[in-house]
Amino acid sequence: MRKIIVSTFSSLDGVMQAPGGPAEDPTGGFTLGGWVFPHFDPALGSRMGEMFARPFDLLLGRKTYAIIAAHWPYVEDRPGAPLFNGVTKYVASRSKPTLDWQNSLWLGEDAVASLRTLKAADGPDLLVQGSSDFLQTLWKNGLVDRITMMIFPVVLGSGKRVFGNGAIPSGLKLIDARSYPTGVVVATYEPDGPVKTGSFQRPEPSEAELERRRNLT
Repeated sequence: MRKIIVSTFSSLDGVMQAPGGPAEDPTGGFTLGGWVFPHFDPALGSRMGEMFARPFDLLLGRKTYAIIAAHWPYVEDRPGAPLFNGVTKYVASRSKPTLDWQNSLWLGEDAVASLRTLKAADGPDLLVQGSSDFLQTLWKNGLVDRITMMIFPVVLGSGKRVFGNGAIPSGLKLIDARSYPTGVVVATYEPDGPVKTGSFQRPEPSEAELERRRNLT
C-alpha cells in the first residue's frame, strides 16, 4: 500500500506561500516570496536529499505543478533534474489541464477517489510538494500518512497556509525532529488518532470560576 507523504516549507505562523522566490506566487498581494533562501544551507539541503532518496512519485496541485514544470525540464544539466523529470507526476485539478511535462497524469474529475485507488495499489509513495489548495482536500479527507514540516524562523502574517479551514482535528505523533544552524526546525509527524484532551482545572470549581464561566460570551 502506498503512502501519501507531505513535505512543506512553513513559517512559524503556518504560511507556505512562495518560499522559493518573489515571482513564484504573488497572488493575493503576497510580497514576501523567497523567505526560505536566507536560511537555506548545505545541512538542510542534505536533509531534503534524504526525502528524495527513496523511490517516489510526485502528487501536485495544478498551480504547484505549473511552477515546477516551468523549471526542471529546462535545467536538465542540474543535479536533481533527471530524478524529477523521470518520476511520475500526478496532478490534481478540477478540470483537465494541459500537462506537457513528461510522465504527467491528471487524477481526473474525482481526485479523492483516484487517490484512494492509488494508495491501495503497489508502487512508490506519493510525495506532495507545495500545493496549498490541494493540501486542504487531503486534510479534509484524511489522506495524509506522514507530514514533514520544515519550519523557518520567520513570521509572515498573511498568505496561503499549511492548515486551512478544511483540516480535520486529529492527533499527531512526532517520529523525527532536527534543528539546523540557520534556525530551521524539521519535524516529521504521523497521524495518531483523535485529539486527546484533559484538564488542569479543579474537580470542583470555585465560585469565582463559576462566575467567570457565566460571563463568557
